[in-house]
Amino acid sequence: MRLDKWLWAARFFKTRSRAQQAVAAGRVKVNGERVKPARELRVGDGVSVKRESFDWSVTVKNLSEKRGPAEEARKLYEENEASRVERERRMDLRRWGTEPAAALKGRPTKRDRRRLVRLGSD
Repeated sequence: MRLDKWLWAARFFKTRSRAQQAVAAGRVKVNGERVKPARELRVGDGVSVKRESFDWSVTVKNLSEKRGPAEEARKLYEENEASRVERERRMDLRRWGTEPAAALKGRPTKRDRRRLVRLGSD
């Protein structure tokens, strides 16, 4: 089965064309090697996918030509334990990280400037 079709069926990418673009850009590797979208995938192959700020490292368990529900898609692969832990850690950091623009409230008022002057003189 083609790699791009499997990535689409396993729901790593929303469309096959996005899967093809990611493979061509080198963000998807099979058994540690950079490959083409038409690469034939076999059960037991190791696939690493870099998407946004998440890295997935999975082992192919099943092949499917059809895209089904997410629960069926999860049966197509098994994620490595180290990959899962790192991905969950990054999700927590992303979830609990501060919003960069949250601290910005616009121009300081005269009262705020006086407080800053007082803090600076101590």
